[in-house]
Amino acid sequence: MTLSTLLVAVGPGDADRVDTLATAVTDVAVPTGARVVLLHVFEEDDFDGVRERLDQSDASPTAAARRQKTVRDLTAAFDDADVAYDVRGRVGNKSDAIVSTAEDVDADRVFVAGRDRSPTGKAVFGSTAQSVMLSAPCPVTFVRAGTT
Repeated sequence: MTLSTLLVAVGPGDADRVDTLATAVTDVAVPTGARVVLLHVFEEDDFDGVRERLDQSDASPTAAARRQKTVRDLTAAFDDADVAYDVRGRVGNKSDAIVSTAEDVDADRVFVAGRDRSPTGKAVFGSTAQSVMLSAPCPVTFVRAGTT
C-alpha cells in the first residue's frame, strides 16, 4: 500500500508521548516518503486562552498551533528525520476536527496518541480516540507512551 499523507493529531496532553509518537510516524513516513499533516485541535475556550497567553488576539488556529510545545517538539523530530510536514490548527470538537481534516487532506492514515489506562480502562479507548477510530475515512494508528 502506498502512503502519501499521514495525519498526526496532537494536543497539550500528548507532551509525554512526543518521542513515541515521533518514532511511530517517522517509521512509516521515511520509507514511504509520505508527508505529514500535524494537527493541533483547540476547544473553543482553550483557544481563547491560548490567544491571550500569546498576546495575539487575532492569531489563527494554525499560528497558535505552531507555538504549542508538543507541535514544536514533533516538528523538530520530523526535521531531524527529513520528513516533510505541514502544521494545521483547528478549533472545535476534537474528534470531529480530526476526522474532517483527514477527509480534507485525503489522509492515508491517522495517528492519535493516548494514555495508559487501568485494566478496566484498557477495554475502552478515550472518547476522542475511539470516535476517530470509528469515524475516520482511513486506518487509524493508536500510539501510547512507551510502546516503541
